[in-house]
Amino acid sequence: MPDNPVTPQAARDLRITVLYDNYPDKDGLETAWGFACVIQGLEKTILFDTGGDGRPLLANMKACWIEPEDIDILAISHQHWDHHGGIYNFLEKSQGVSLYVPASFSAIFKKDVQRYTCHLIDVKAPLKLCEHVYSTGDIDGTIREQALVLHTEKGIIVITGCAHPGIVKILKTAKEVVQDMIFFVLGGFHLMHDKSDSIEQVVSEFKQLGVRYAAPTHCSGDLARDMFKQAYQDKYLPIGAGTVINTKDLV
Repeated sequence: MPDNPVTPQAARDLRITVLYDNYPDKDGLETAWGFACVIQGLEKTILFDTGGDGRPLLANMKACWIEPEDIDILAISHQHWDHHGGIYNFLEKSQGVSLYVPASFSAIFKKDVQRYTCHLIDVKAPLKLCEHVYSTGDIDGTIREQALVLHTEKGIIVITGCAHPGIVKILKTAKEVVQDMIFFVLGGFHLMHDKSDSIEQVVSEFKQLGVRYAAPTHCSGDLARDMFKQAYQDKYLPIGAGTVINTKDLV
């Protein structure tokens, strides 16, 4: 657990752009199976995951006026191709990015990425990436995974890749890392194979945890997106490739 996880002043006016997703949103951006998003407005600019293919990742970055050289930190959620497949194309264009990967990643992967000008950091326990940004640590599950926790004035924002350890387990871990209310959760919830009763239980636990906004995408599945939309109404955010979320617009 990081020391003093709740900072005196929290971040404000963040901008989150979905760069890679299998769900479409903005015209002119490519869609493909996987997930990636960029967070701006912090001490550092952060890329979370790289999707499954570097070509559409870089094309979508360009379409969103984001350059690889702008990225200070790259965090990869877990070692599945649809979340790290674009990393090599990205690293060829980036400039000395700090790369945070779960300690459970293979030695071969870690050796490969160190051929590029990046600073590799193994993530085991929860830790601070930069001011107001934390990793949940390498959470145990069928597939080990880390998620991002952003501490904002409105509460914490949790960004997940696939949520293999369980989305509710990730949220409970996030609340331990930054002891504040959960304002917004977005990313893959890994509910695409779940039936309505189990999804209903997840939605119920979101409500019990006080989650104000929900934006399931990628591996969440159409049924889960529909059920979250019904439960959250105007606090459900439909996201896809090209979606831009400004936290100042969320109340």
